[in-house]
Amino acid sequence: MKLQFSKYQGTGNDFILIDNRKSEWSSLTRAQIAKLCDRRFGIGADGLILLNHHRDADFEMKNYNSDGGECSMCGNGARSLVQFAHHLGIRDRGIAVKKPYQFAAIDGAHEAYFQDDKIHLKMQDVKEVRETPVGFFLNTGSPHLVTHRLNLMTYNVVEEGRKLRTSPMFMPGGVNVNFVESYGDKIFVRTYERGVEDETLSCGTGNIASALTAFPHPMGKHRVEVETRGGKLFVEFKKVSDEHYEEIWLIGPALKTFDGFVEI
Repeated sequence: MKLQFSKYQGTGNDFILIDNRKSEWSSLTRAQIAKLCDRRFGIGADGLILLNHHRDADFEMKNYNSDGGECSMCGNGARSLVQFAHHLGIRDRGIAVKKPYQFAAIDGAHEAYFQDDKIHLKMQDVKEVRETPVGFFLNTGSPHLVTHRLNLMTYNVVEEGRKLRTSPMFMPGGVNVNFVESYGDKIFVRTYERGVEDETLSCGTGNIASALTAFPHPMGKHRVEVETRGGKLFVEFKKVSDEHYEEIWLIGPALKTFDGFVEI
């Protein structure tokens, strides 16, 4: 059976996207998804996302890690899926640019809109930030540890990230690990992602976690520029308290790489 797919990337974080509004591919197995995401024996991607029909929203996002397991919220994947929905013509294109998309994800409802060739994605509020012996722990749709390092470009993110990802203090679920280096009011972030079990070129929810905790922000609204190995993003938010953040937006590009067919 032939599967039609599209490949998209958001600052180098790449995804296999499938139009599943007719529920034709809802029964993909974990092994099949892992094979499709394999970079040597499949299409290759950090994850696979189904665009599903939703009764009350423009669409539903169902996302999986490259190991085939269903995963928590993915910011770059969501931005890519919004671009995919726009290319599919799910909404009148004029209305889609002027009025935000509304979609459902594993962590609840989201909205997103286009401006200046970037997708602005609204995330859920963060209501808890916990300081640990190795950095700040918070959930921005996915659980993240944020830890600071110097000379980050040459740092062994995979080796150190793997150790922290499976640290007993974050089990049983484990954690995504974000290594951050600050440059004035900007940050450089490298992320080891659980489920991928490797470094990815960018991680949307990780970039948000890093932006929220990188500096001792005063109360009020902020915009942080985030550099990743895959490109530049911006995170906007309102700090209500040291543990409470609202109006969180992930802003950056999402582009189609190619379309294709694969035999399942």
